[in-house]
Amino acid sequence: MTRRAPVGIAWPPPLSYMRAMFTVAALYHFAPVADPAALRPGLLSLCEAEGITGTLLLAREGINGTVAGSAAGIDRLLAHIRALPGFADLEWKLSTAEAQPFARLKVRLKKEIVTMGQPDVDPRAAVGHYVAPKDWNALIRSPDVAVIDTRNDYEVAIGTFEGAIDPQTESFRDFPAWWEANKHRFHNKRIAMFCTGGIRCEKSTNYLLGQGVEDVFHLKGGILKYLEEVPEGDSTWEGDCFVFDGRVSVGHGLREGPHELCHACRRPILPDDRARPEFEDGVSCHHCVNETSAEDKARFRERQRQIALARARGERHLGGAS
Repeated sequence: MTRRAPVGIAWPPPLSYMRAMFTVAALYHFAPVADPAALRPGLLSLCEAEGITGTLLLAREGINGTVAGSAAGIDRLLAHIRALPGFADLEWKLSTAEAQPFARLKVRLKKEIVTMGQPDVDPRAAVGHYVAPKDWNALIRSPDVAVIDTRNDYEVAIGTFEGAIDPQTESFRDFPAWWEANKHRFHNKRIAMFCTGGIRCEKSTNYLLGQGVEDVFHLKGGILKYLEEVPEGDSTWEGDCFVFDGRVSVGHGLREGPHELCHACRRPILPDDRARPEFEDGVSCHHCVNETSAEDKARFRERQRQIALARARGERHLGGAS
């Protein structure tokens, strides 16, 4: 019997894929869902049966999530979602991880699959012009183009495109206020936007179109697709890309990056940051040491003690999991 290639993976697969134990799928799609709760049982049971972990978010506007499992299990999950009414054009990107990047499965009902807090924003009505990764460099090097990174400040801190503007927002919900305060800077400019996988740009480009901006573009498939397809020697990407799973960051070719998470503030840190005086495992790092009280730190220390005890018993403490 001939084995079928997992969706989106070349066959025969490269050796790096064959060595990896887990396939990671980042997926989203905007489509009207009359009853998101009705979709939850089928997704939950399929993921549990296939040993898939990670997070899926369901809302009336569609689905969003990142999950990991075997290549065959992820293939079945993608097929299940694409078979749902209105979801045939599901967007997804596959990468690999040598260790399970998620500790558990969550299938959650939400008001939005990516929270912007703008009730009039509807990516199904209109979005910016999609730009393929191979055409992105030429666009962002044009003198009449302003390149805006729509991600959170801690994501931008470890990597972004050369010349990109960092709004320094703490959450995606802050983007509309930033635009209102800064739109005067972009008079007579074309706007090019990007994010990790594309979903935030679906909303941010629709938002700008609603604000009267005419020439709006966004990177098709996001940073992940760019890092997958554009050779490192031709790349305008600098640094690593933060990902919301146990790998923490990836680089060109979607290779796992060097970053770890501070388990107090959930920001990325480098291994050398553990040697800094502000670092205490699970309690603080140089980013957050001044953001929490002594009482907070005492609580975090107790959590770390419980995690250590669980590990000593050969158990997994959920407080220490992604």
